[in-house]
Amino acid sequence: MPMPPAFDGSKTVVAICGGVGGAKLALGLAHLLGARLTVVVNVADDFVHMGLRICPDIDTVLYTLGGRSDEARGWGRAGESWNFMAATKELGGEDWFALGDRDLALHVQRSCRLAGGETLTAVTAAVAEKFGIASKILPVTDDDLRTRVHTDAGVLDFQRYFVERRCEPEVRRIAFDGAATARLSPQVRDALASKQLGAVIICPSNPYLSIDPILAVPGLRAAMRGSGAPVVAVSPIIGGRAIKGPTAKIMQELDIAPTAATIAQHYAGLIDGLVVDSADGAEAVGLGITTCATPTLMTDLPSRIALARESLAFAARLAT
Repeated sequence: MPMPPAFDGSKTVVAICGGVGGAKLALGLAHLLGARLTVVVNVADDFVHMGLRICPDIDTVLYTLGGRSDEARGWGRAGESWNFMAATKELGGEDWFALGDRDLALHVQRSCRLAGGETLTAVTAAVAEKFGIASKILPVTDDDLRTRVHTDAGVLDFQRYFVERRCEPEVRRIAFDGAATARLSPQVRDALASKQLGAVIICPSNPYLSIDPILAVPGLRAAMRGSGAPVVAVSPIIGGRAIKGPTAKIMQELDIAPTAATIAQHYAGLIDGLVVDSADGAEAVGLGITTCATPTLMTDLPSRIALARESLAFAARLAT
């Protein structure tokens, strides 16, 4: 029996990525690919808080790939202190969104550079270089794009829903303000148009809150499909539930079954293959799309690298 094809070591990869779950796979891909990886990150979670531009998903990817993430908490920087927040609370300021002292430095530097006329893409690249990250980390757009969650408690900005309200309100609809006029980053377009592109990997981030706003930017879907490279999505569902975040809760409230089949249908017409967890392998048979069943729970660096390697090998099989 011939050996399955391995991923071509000369090819580049574009990963479509949200926050924590997506960053885990992005880290595995970065270990395998280094400078051949471009991570396209969601910016619809961004907001201005205390006069500062906060970019939660970009920062999660920067901290994760830069070896600075807090593995115990699952978010933010390691070795964090909280003097700023304590002083803010003492003064009666808003303390619902925690800004650690080390984390605050990034927000201040970003905000100052943006105010000076630099783009979010340029600022992110500069931080990645300082963190020693070889892979490219690109915001999907430099324009304003914001997730608005329509709930039984009214329309909420994403961070108000996710952090302040702890995802408690029932979701009725999700909208992306600014999507119609947002311009796709030229660097993202170039990465997808590269003749060396070997695969596009949609990371196992929340499809509705993290991936959909990226895909809502005009031109991105067409660039992905026109790249000629196989597009592979990694399902965030394991055995009928999501491991991180509000994915399963939101799916239930929107009357969407939390299954691998639902994820396949959600990305129908865009992807060429779907990676599902081994627990969902039997369900994946007959989905009408090529699937790969493998362990997808990423608990440590070896499991992240293993899933990254399997995803790339799957893309190589699809390419042939």
